[in-house]
Amino acid sequence: MTITTHPKISSAPEIGSGIMYRDIPIGLRSRSTLWFLKLVLKPMMGFILRGNSSRIAKAQLQVASLTCPDSSGLPLNYDIVGNVPGHVIGSLDDTSRPVVLWLHGGSFLLPAAPNMHMVMVAKICKQLGADSFLPDYRLAPQAQFPAGLNDCESAYRALLELGYPASKIILGGDSAGGNLALGLLQRIRKAELTMPVCTIAVSPVTEMGRIHSPPSRPNLAKKDPLLPISALPRVAELYAGSWDTADPELSPLYMDCTGLPPIYFLTSNNEILMDDTVMLAQRMIKAGVNTTCQIWPTLPHAFPLFEAQLRESAHAREDITNFAQQQLDSAKS
Repeated sequence: MTITTHPKISSAPEIGSGIMYRDIPIGLRSRSTLWFLKLVLKPMMGFILRGNSSRIAKAQLQVASLTCPDSSGLPLNYDIVGNVPGHVIGSLDDTSRPVVLWLHGGSFLLPAAPNMHMVMVAKICKQLGADSFLPDYRLAPQAQFPAGLNDCESAYRALLELGYPASKIILGGDSAGGNLALGLLQRIRKAELTMPVCTIAVSPVTEMGRIHSPPSRPNLAKKDPLLPISALPRVAELYAGSWDTADPELSPLYMDCTGLPPIYFLTSNNEILMDDTVMLAQRMIKAGVNTTCQIWPTLPHAFPLFEAQLRESAHAREDITNFAQQQLDSAKS
């Protein structure tokens, strides 16, 4: 692993301590997959995100109807934890085991994808000897901010009420779920609850009020193989509604970064949201938060979810797991 900067890619401040470039070769198979994503999945994403409520509802039902092809041998159930429904991987009966509270992405519009989110989280749980809860938080356009974040807060409180010590709770999220995880940290701090042992934020969206900023958005708009930047205002409209997008619970880029647990950021130098991650990581480092931020080459937004298609993503999952294990071990000592 080496540390480097990318002045041609981003005009964000110079990369410093804690922000590292993950130097790994990207194979031909993965590069071919990126072309498929750009030619097929990216336009499809734009079609869904720009659609009316009926089109979005149809996409929600299609995603929810998918099956999980590999739960790593762990039970997978849909249950209600506290007052929040969601997917339980493993069991929440043994509170001496670590638990992963994973907040799924999907542009605040789509539910957890069983063939992606649950596969990845199950593999993380298997390696950690952990269980997991993926709250099925309320989605736009049926429910706007802060409904989804309220559900995530309720899920965290429910785990504490079940008897999980915060030192056993790993908070994670990808994309929109990364946004929610950062919002949840602010809620936990405000309520003076004990912070989770660590947080993992994969390609989080941290700025909801501007399509043109941070800088990687216009700079990588054509290069990004997955995210259609022109659809971002529609996502903000459906999710935020008339809410002030400068609210740091909605745009965590502007959050108070003090008093947070160790955090691990993951992004790609090929996605429009790279600077959403890097700029917030820099702010956290300045605030004294134990921060690790990896910038991967070439791969798409939220690439750890694409392990079946992108072999290199397995290394990212290992990095995530190793980070979480280090924090669990540190909490024990």
